[in-house]
Amino acid sequence: MKLTCINTGSVGNCYLLDSGTEVLILELGVNFKDIKVALNFDISRVCGAIVTHEHLDHSKAINDAAKAGIDIYSSPGTINAINISSHRLHPVFAMKEFILGEFKIKPFDVRHDCAEPFGYLINHPQCGNVLFITDSFYCRYTFPNLNNIIVEANYCEDIMAEKFFSGDLNKIIRDRVMKSHMSLKTCKELLMANDLKAVNNIVLIHLSDGNSDERKFKKQVQDLTGKNVHVASKNLSIDLSKIPF
Repeated sequence: MKLTCINTGSVGNCYLLDSGTEVLILELGVNFKDIKVALNFDISRVCGAIVTHEHLDHSKAINDAAKAGIDIYSSPGTINAINISSHRLHPVFAMKEFILGEFKIKPFDVRHDCAEPFGYLINHPQCGNVLFITDSFYCRYTFPNLNNIIVEANYCEDIMAEKFFSGDLNKIIRDRVMKSHMSLKTCKELLMANDLKAVNNIVLIHLSDGNSDERKFKKQVQDLTGKNVHVASKNLSIDLSKIPF
């Protein structure tokens, strides 16, 4: 299984899980033309797209994707908030598994400042169980038998505090970030709350441009978990297999 990051962060989020025969799109928050380029203009292999919530950096290509014939799955609250009418939009429900090709997907509720945000637990024979969680300041669940993790680590509390006290970050933005995104500290706590013995890769996504430190985040998570840690960036492509090499 190949994971490709088309883009990540506040400018837009979109990732591809590509088994070689089929592709699952995670998020539609970039220009649809960039998605077509990443797919080598072969939309026929796409078995579906899942979207976590309605904010444009996760959903802005929904209309174009639907018009191109891609089926899109998200919570009823997200679909209602997007306010696009298309038979290609399908509501899915927390803790109720659905299947797209060989992908088995279970949505779960997360905490973000929007209508009805979801994270997703994704299973495929090639990559095992993949946890995908972004734009949530906290996760109340643990997940057994994980093989790969794609998780938000948006900001460092120390960096943000320093910028706030220096006047480089205003209170409204600071408070909004803290109530809607996952800090490095919370990310690490989430990781350690789960059994990581079978985990091959941890991919850190949605890092803040101004309130994070890529090298620090990667090193701290590596030191904590002993796993292969990647920081998502535009056009990053990694193997997300179930069995380590």
